[in-house]
Amino acid sequence: MSASPENPAGYSIEEGNAASRNAYGWAKKTFANRAGKPGEAAQDLDGGFANEIRFGNARLGISSDGIGTKIEVAERVGRYDTLGFDLVAMTADDLIVAGFVPTNLSNIIDVNHLDYDVVDQMMRGLHDACNFAQLAITGGEIAELGNRIGGWPGAKMNFNWCSTAIGSLHPSLVRPLSGHTAQAGMAVVAIQSPSFRSNGYSLARKTLQRLFGDNWHEAPYDGLDTGQYPTWGDAMLAPSLIYSPGVAALLDAGLPLHGAAHITGGGVADNFQRVLKNGLGAVLDNLFEPLPAMQRLCEIGDLSPETAYLYWNMGTGMLIVTEEASAAAVVASLESNGYRAQVAGHLTAEAGVTLRVGAGELRYA
Repeated sequence: MSASPENPAGYSIEEGNAASRNAYGWAKKTFANRAGKPGEAAQDLDGGFANEIRFGNARLGISSDGIGTKIEVAERVGRYDTLGFDLVAMTADDLIVAGFVPTNLSNIIDVNHLDYDVVDQMMRGLHDACNFAQLAITGGEIAELGNRIGGWPGAKMNFNWCSTAIGSLHPSLVRPLSGHTAQAGMAVVAIQSPSFRSNGYSLARKTLQRLFGDNWHEAPYDGLDTGQYPTWGDAMLAPSLIYSPGVAALLDAGLPLHGAAHITGGGVADNFQRVLKNGLGAVLDNLFEPLPAMQRLCEIGDLSPETAYLYWNMGTGMLIVTEEASAAAVVASLESNGYRAQVAGHLTAEAGVTLRVGAGELRYA
C-alpha cells in the first residue's frame, strides 16, 4: 500500500520539509561570502544531515539540532540527566552519517527561570554523553527568558535545549558520504534504536493525552517490556543511543561505506531517501521490530502502520549502505562495539523505498 496517512501529530512533515528547503535556499545565498576564504561552504551535501565547511585542507562538518518536545517528558517525570544523550545524538549522528567524526559541541539552554539543580542534572548528562561520543563541550549559554519559554506547568523549570556540533572528515574519505557512489544491489545495514530517540513526540504525547488525560506520564506502562518501565513517562524518557562511535569504527577499519541515514523525524523512508541519489531506491525487508512501546501505542491509540512508520523510527535508528561483500563485516564490527545490527535490505535501480514489515508492505515514492 502507498503510505500517505493523515496528520495525527498536529503538524505537517511535508510543510516542514518545504520550509527547511526554503530556509536552506536563503542560507545558500550567503555561501559566496566565504568563497575562496576560510570557512568556505561546500555543496556536496545538499539535502543531507550536515554541511561541510573548509579551512584550507581541513574539512569540517557542522550540524545544529535540539531535543524538541521530549523535554516535556523530562519535566513531567522530574528527571533531566538523560537528555544530554538525546542532544548529542541529534547532532553527532547527523555528522557521522556524512563521514565527519564529531569533535566539539556548543549548547544553548533557554529557560523561563533558572533552577540550579535542573541545570546541574542536564549538564551532568551532557558530560556523560560527550564522554561516550568523545566530544569536548567548548561553548554554551544559559538565557533566562521569562514567559517567552513555556512547558509543563508542574515543572521546576521550563526550557529549550539546542546544540551545534562540529567534526572533522574521517581521514579515509576523499569527500563526505552522500550516497553519490552507491549502486543498485548494494546492501543496507540497520542499527537498532532502543528508544523513540528525540523524534515523533508530538504524536506520542498527543496520543497519550487522549488515552490517559493530563497526567498521562503517571499511567502504568503495559508494553511487552513492562518490567523495564513503571510508567508511560519512564518509557518515553528512554535516552537516545549515540551511533557515531560505532560508525567511526567502521571507517577506522577501512570498511567501504557509500552512504548513511540518521532515522529521525520523518521515519525510515523519508530519511533514507535523502541519501538515495541517481534515481536509486531500496527494498528493506529485514528491519528491526518496532519497539514494544511503539507497538502498544499503535494498538491502544488506533494508529495505522503508515502513520507510525512516518513519524517514528520503529526500532531502526540508522541505515548504512555498504558493498554486499562487506555487509557481514559491517554488522560484526557494530556488534563488537555494543550495537545491534543486521542486514536490512538492498538498493534497487528503481526509485522509491519499500518497507516489508510485519504490518504489511509500505511503499514510499
